[in-house]
This record gives sequence, structure tokens and C-alpha cells, in this order.
Amino acid sequence: MEINEQLKRIKEEIDTFFSVAADEVDKFRLKYLGKKGIITCMFDDIRTIAPEQRKEFGKNVNDLKTQALSKIEQLNQIIENNKVQSIDALDLSRPANSIALGSRHPIAKVTHNICQAFEKIGFTVAEGPEIEDDWHNFESLNFPPEHPARDMQDTFFISENPDIVLRTHTSSIQVRVMENNHPPIRVICPGRVFRNEAITARAHCIFHQIEGLYIDKNVSFADMKQTLLYFVKEMFGSHVSIRLRPSYFPFTEPSAEMDISCDICGGKGCNLCKYSGWVEILGCGMVDPNVLENMNINPDEYSGFAFGMGIERITQQIYKTKDIRLFFENDIRFLSQFKAI
Repeated sequence: MEINEQLKRIKEEIDTFFSVAADEVDKFRLKYLGKKGIITCMFDDIRTIAPEQRKEFGKNVNDLKTQALSKIEQLNQIIENNKVQSIDALDLSRPANSIALGSRHPIAKVTHNICQAFEKIGFTVAEGPEIEDDWHNFESLNFPPEHPARDMQDTFFISENPDIVLRTHTSSIQVRVMENNHPPIRVICPGRVFRNEAITARAHCIFHQIEGLYIDKNVSFADMKQTLLYFVKEMFGSHVSIRLRPSYFPFTEPSAEMDISCDICGGKGCNLCKYSGWVEILGCGMVDPNVLENMNINPDEYSGFAFGMGIERITQQIYKTKDIRLFFENDIRFLSQFKAI
């Protein structure tokens, strides 16, 4: 009676098993028909059965084997049919799924291109800390304490130590270069800077700058103008014009602001150029002798020029973007436009 119950239980297990997963069907085969499978072992047990029961037991075991083989064949056929149907359902004329690739941020790309343009004419890239002391950010650059020109840059001060600030320009990198190197010096200094300004389509409290410095013997204003003209032609094309306007910066004398013809409106006027047809992109001038003396460089022997520009302003011109805030919002709809650029 116990043997019959076992045979009945195995028969029910085989009847109720169903899976269209190939590995599960293979496990089922090994469980019942493998070398140590349940049905295989039952054939080995026939000799232990009483002689009068062997014939019936052997028949029942054979029936189980046939049932298990039939079940395996049935399931394998279903699996094979599913494969064929899946292949037939494929539209082989459809293009493959494209892999979404990342892209360089437009600010990072323009920074790289600006550095590359100046590297072609002998400039090297220098970097420095974003948190600065008053000496490197102001005083060494001809901004003595209480100098009214400090009001030109709304500064973020560290409340615990007013001598520590978030740098307002990358000129502080130039100071560090002059402190540690003897002329000739020819560097560009890219980096992020901070000013306490209202955020608008044209300004932001965080932005990026590249400043340049060239110090050597007999460096003239004409050298500076030709260097900046080369840069503009390299970045914007030969059709773009420049103009220099007299200006004031504490660390250069004489000083100028440089405009380029607005490439967004073609000189017709837009909100970026304030409807003037010109866009200011950088300030420049000859390095003030006081700055050279602060760095222990003899102004009677050496002269030089410096310039600084906002990278966002350059990027707006190149990619015809009218709102600077787009560069900081991380809107994927905006950034995805630059994948192919």
C-alpha cells in the first residue's frame, strides 16, 4: 500500500508540473530521470520487491517514466515554439535602440576651447583655490583697505573671518603665479568665481572666468590688442569686429573694456547687447607697476598685460543663448541640445 501511495504521489507531481523556463525543465528531468533520479532509483528497487508484485510494480514505474518523458517533450516543444514566435514577431527593419550618451556642458566645452586657443600662442593653464584671503584677492592687486574700487565687486565674506572670501575673480591665481615664478610669464587662469549679485538673464551670483597674464620685457598695449584680436577671430570667426573703450581697473593702467559685434542679433539689437549691437566680453589693460612691485618684479625692467572675461558671456555668443540662467538649471531639455556639438 505504501508503494502504491508513492507511485500515485509521483504521478501527480509529474501531471501538475509546468514551466516554460528551460533551466526549470532540465531540473525536472534530472530530478526524475537523472542517474540518481527518483524514477531511475525505483528501477533499481525492483529486485527488492516481492516476486508476485514485481510485474505490476515494473509496469507502473515504466508508465511513470513514459509520463515524465512525455511531459519533458511537451514542455520543450512549447519553449521552442515561443522562441520561434518571438523571432517572427521581431521587426528586423527597425533601427537598433540608440544608447543615450552624455555630453559636455557648454560652459566646460567653451572653457576648453578658450584654453586651447591661447595654448596655441604659448600660454599655459594655471589654477588656484576658490576660497581666498584678502591679500591674494584684493590688496596685492592694488585694492588697499577702504579702497572705493572694492565696492565694484560685491563680495561673499566668511563671517567667522572677514579676511577670508570667496574669490571674486581669478586674478588671485595670477598673483600666486607671479609669487612663485620669474618672468617671462604667460598664463591663463580659468575658474569659478562668486559675487553677491542679483540673478537675471545677464548676471548670476556664480559664474566662470578666464583671466590671462603676460609679463616680459618690452610688452606693449599693441601686443595686447593683437593677442585679443587673434582670440576673437579664433573663437567667433573672422567676420566678428572688436572695439576697445577706455575704462578703469585698479590693477591695470591704462585699462580698457573690449566689445565684440553681437553675433546673436547681427548688430540689429537684442536684450543681450542692450540693443546696441555690441557685447562687452572682457576687461583688459597693462599691468599696474604697483602690482609688479608687490610681486617683487621690477617694473622698470618688465611690463605686461592682463585680461579677464566671463565664460558665460562667451558661451551665450557662440550658442546664441539669451538667458545666462539656463547654464545653471540642469534642465535636460536644454543640455541635450549640446550632445552633437
